[in-house]
Amino acid sequence: MARIMAFDYGTKRIGIAVTDPLQIIATGLDTIHPKDIIDFIKKYVSTEPVDAFVLGEPKQMDGTPSDSYQHVKGFSTLLKKNFPGVPQHWVDERFTSKMAHATIMQSGLKKSDRRDKERVDTISATIILQYFMEQNRL
Repeated sequence: MARIMAFDYGTKRIGIAVTDPLQIIATGLDTIHPKDIIDFIKKYVSTEPVDAFVLGEPKQMDGTPSDSYQHVKGFSTLLKKNFPGVPQHWVDERFTSKMAHATIMQSGLKKSDRRDKERVDTISATIILQYFMEQNRL
């Protein structure tokens, strides 16, 4: 089997998570600047097959798209252009950043490490991927 790759898209950083090849465990992979993301993914998929992309869908509390939706939609289009054979799935990303912060707080990390925004983005992507996996178990 191939991996599933998930993204927590931001205009400054994109958190990335992947599954193991059996698609059982979601793990944070990295945080990449948006201008470097396509090259990063191309390099990654050259060594690891990827079955699908999962994108966090930014929504407001009432379920309507948030202001950042247009950026994620643009990223989705870029992914389709560069990886046309890889299907995309969208997952509601409301509360993932808060859940990531809570996870970091419970981890016992030093205060300086807890402020690492890249860590929050990677954990958010992992939460998005985990939620997708839980919703799609047979």
